[in-house]
Amino acid sequence: MSSFVVKGGNRLEGEIDVQGAKNDVLPILAATILNGGKNVIHNCPDLRDVNITIEVLKNLGCSVTKQGRILFVDSSDINGYTIPDTLMRQMRSSIIFLGAIISKFKKAVVSMPGGCEIGNRPIDLHLKALKQLGVKISESHGYINCEVDKLEGGNIHLDFPSVGATENIMLAACMAEGITTVTNAAREPEIVDLECFLNRMGAKISGSGSDVIKIEGVKRLYGVEHTIIPDRIAAATYLSCAAITGGQLILRHVNSGHMDAMTAVLKEMGCKIYDERNRIIISSPKGKLKNVKRIVTMPYPGFPTDIQSPFMSLSSISDGTSVFVENIFENRFQHVEELVRMGADIKVDGRIAVVQGVNKLSSARVVAKDLRGGAALIVAALSAEGVTTVENAKYIDRGYECIERYLSMCGVNIKREE
Repeated sequence: MSSFVVKGGNRLEGEIDVQGAKNDVLPILAATILNGGKNVIHNCPDLRDVNITIEVLKNLGCSVTKQGRILFVDSSDINGYTIPDTLMRQMRSSIIFLGAIISKFKKAVVSMPGGCEIGNRPIDLHLKALKQLGVKISESHGYINCEVDKLEGGNIHLDFPSVGATENIMLAACMAEGITTVTNAAREPEIVDLECFLNRMGAKISGSGSDVIKIEGVKRLYGVEHTIIPDRIAAATYLSCAAITGGQLILRHVNSGHMDAMTAVLKEMGCKIYDERNRIIISSPKGKLKNVKRIVTMPYPGFPTDIQSPFMSLSSISDGTSVFVENIFENRFQHVEELVRMGADIKVDGRIAVVQGVNKLSSARVVAKDLRGGAALIVAALSAEGVTTVENAKYIDRGYECIERYLSMCGVNIKREE
């Protein structure tokens, strides 16, 4: 089992090219099965979740080859509509294949998905929406069985603007008969890029980026070439690394327009942020970071739940008290116990965490229990006195491409140990 070993105390200074977005590449790879053709996907990050997604595609009969950050997906010989338990358990995002498989084969069999244990991420919104498109769904022995004679468009209202449910509807409805309208749809940049990808394939979708998406079904789709957008969560994590070490960092190949909620908090903490269209520069204050009165996680364009934990690491050594309210996942404070082990002063009551900044953190042996919580521990370790070991690197590898290499290039002392 891999761990990250971090010696704290070094300022982070340098430049980082931001990887392609994990939350963008997964639904786009799922969408490639719809066109039964050849697809070229650029800027694919080298992540554990991407590798699992590739295995899902191969299991379904697709041919997938990789050249650096380019993936070539040929779905012309796709013949499977089942995703086995061994693959579904490794990644909760694998549920995104459901809509695409149903659209392609009019049936699908998948097991209940796995992934990080950050709380209930019920797929009932996905299933309810698919039923409204005419899909008959039954569950037995841990598997979801779906079947439909003909997908028909309709009006779907989401009780919560779920990213995954919105994506599954788009994938299922783009070749359904008639028009599908989704209200209270998710508005994330990854939704916008999925629309762009599907439309490039020949779909007729409009409205993404707003809370109403209109999907007009088409008869067939075509293979295309596409580039994955930058990962806004990875970008914000690296900004956190710079901020907690009092460093300076230039992020390249980043969409600053996707990051307003996060850079606004960094500015509130005393950091200077200079953003251009595809570049962000952060300069950290010489003294302590300022506290943040209140951070509330919300669907986009609000503050993302995925960056809550790294920003809590920043607050743990800030000057004053910060309050975090987690509105998305009820079990997203698993990193708190590990930060307290490093000397942080954090009290949790349900979905609220109150962080009293301390003068310094101390090294410890800590355990990553989920992807973003693991990233938060690395952020904290960069400023801690001594050498910190962060166990369970596999979680961090799910969303960060060679994080130790990028940070080492910027002057911090971090290495991977098996």
